[in-house]
Amino acid sequence: MARQRAGKIKQVIALMLVSILLVFSATGCGKTSSAKKEEQIVFRMAIVDGEASPIYKGAKKMADEVLKKTNGRIKIVVVTGGALGDERGSVELCSQGDLDIASAANSVLTNWIPEMNILDQAYLWENEEQAHAAVDGPVGDLIEKAAYDKLNVHVIGYLESGFRDTFSKKPIKTMSDYKGIKIRTMQNQYHMAAFQSFGAMPTAMAYNEVFTALQQGTIDACENAVSNCLSNGYYEVTKNVTYSHHAFTYVPVMISDKAWKKIPKDLQDEFMEGCKEGYVAERQYLKEENDKAVTELKKKGVKFWNIDMDQLRKAYKQEAKEKNFIFDPKWQAAVDQTIKEHPTKGE
Repeated sequence: MARQRAGKIKQVIALMLVSILLVFSATGCGKTSSAKKEEQIVFRMAIVDGEASPIYKGAKKMADEVLKKTNGRIKIVVVTGGALGDERGSVELCSQGDLDIASAANSVLTNWIPEMNILDQAYLWENEEQAHAAVDGPVGDLIEKAAYDKLNVHVIGYLESGFRDTFSKKPIKTMSDYKGIKIRTMQNQYHMAAFQSFGAMPTAMAYNEVFTALQQGTIDACENAVSNCLSNGYYEVTKNVTYSHHAFTYVPVMISDKAWKKIPKDLQDEFMEGCKEGYVAERQYLKEENDKAVTELKKKGVKFWNIDMDQLRKAYKQEAKEKNFIFDPKWQAAVDQTIKEHPTKGE
C-alpha cells in the first residue's frame, strides 16, 4: 500500500511538473509572438566627432526624427569619438555588413569612389547654396549609385563640416602673406595644390598631431572649420583666422545593405524622411556653432581677417590647369549643372 501511495504521489508530482512546464511554454510562446510584432529595430551609427560638435548634433537629430517618424519602431544609437573605428575603418565595416551606419568625409570615400575626388577641389563652390544643391541633386545621385555599386551601402544623408578657413600664428591678410608659411593640410593633392599656388608650404600631417606641431613651431598654420579652432584649442597657439573658404567638406552617412534590408518596406520612406530632416538641420547647427565660435574666439584675443578670395581662386585655377587636374565627365557635368542652376549673385 505504501509503495502504491508513493507511486501515485510521484505520478501526481510528474503531472504537475508537466502542466507547469506547458503553462510556461505556452506563456513563453505568446510573449515571443507578441515581441516579434512589436520588436524595435536598433542600429548603431559611428561618428568620429565628439558630442560637442555640430556633426553629433546632426546625427542625433537624424536619430530623433527617425524614431519619431517610425513611431518608435526604428532606433539609431549614435556612437561618438571614433569608438567604433576611424572613418576609413568604419566604412569598411559598414561595407561588410558588420556595422549598421558609418560616416566619413568625402575625401575618405575617394579610396573606393575615385570619381568623388572632384569634390576635393579648392574653390569648387562659391557658397553653401551651391554645395547643398549638389548633394541634394545631381552630384548626390552619382554618390548614391557609386556607394551602392562599389561599397554595397545606401547613402542616407550628408552631414558636413562646411567651408574650411586658415588658422595662423601671424596675420594673413593678403595672398602674399602666405609666402613661406608652413601649413598643415590633409593628404589631399587638391588642397595642397591650392596652398602651393598661394605661395605657402603645405605639409600633410595626422589630425591629432596638429596642436603639438603648432606649439613646437613645426608648422605655422593649419586649416579647418572655424568651430574647430575653438573646440580643439588651436586659439592657444594661433591668434589669427583668415576667411580663405578654400574647400568644402561633406560627411556622407551610409547604412549597410544588410541593415537596410531589416527596415520594413512600409517604413523606408519614413526612415529616409527622418534622416533628411536631421542632416538638413545640421547645416543650421554648423552655422550657429561657427558664429558662436567667432564670438568666443574674439574674446580670447583671436583676430579675424578677410582676404581677396577671387585672387586665391584665380591662383588655384592656374595651378590646377598646370597640373592638368581632370575629372570624370559625368561628375563634371553634374557639378556644372549645379553651378548653372544655382549661380552666384550678379551672374
